[in-house]
Amino acid sequence: NVVSGLFVEVGERPGLGEVTVERWDQTLGDLVAERGPALKRQAFLLCGDDTQADDLVQEALVRAFTRPLRTLRPGGTEAYVRTIMVNLFIDGTRRQSRWRRVAPFFRPADAAPDPAEQVSARDAVFSALRSLSPRQRACVVLRYYEDLPVAGIARALGIGEGTVKRYLSEATALMAGYLSGKEAESA
Repeated sequence: NVVSGLFVEVGERPGLGEVTVERWDQTLGDLVAERGPALKRQAFLLCGDDTQADDLVQEALVRAFTRPLRTLRPGGTEAYVRTIMVNLFIDGTRRQSRWRRVAPFFRPADAAPDPAEQVSARDAVFSALRSLSPRQRACVVLRYYEDLPVAGIARALGIGEGTVKRYLSEATALMAGYLSGKEAESA
């Protein structure tokens, strides 16, 4: 099997320090065993659904390990998988948004959406997260869940620091307004 012979370089570059080489399946197994729950939590915060979170983690792992990895620092594999998850989430949301715009044209005229499917029983914070745009949600999750600085978020998403600050500011304002409205409704 050609794939089973793939290796992952972990550690320092030759000449700059020691290099250790692991089999990709060992690296994958260690990552899933040690950091799998954390990866799933981040995926859940991004997409808001348990099964979609499982799918997001699975797809990110498949994409990360389908070609040989060269990690320059310990823990780099996890960071790479997290970056793939964020990008997959944003791409998937973009695709769903396009489909939602054209889906009514494919629905029979007599079919009406079921109101029970539209009701969400999620808690207030999760509902507030869902009200954000994908980029805003990704920035909020990376900032407050992953505790990344603004510069780190900008690198992870490939956008400017000013854009990250704008997304965080807008998201904070939207969530505060949404959560204060929820508190008033429950009182």
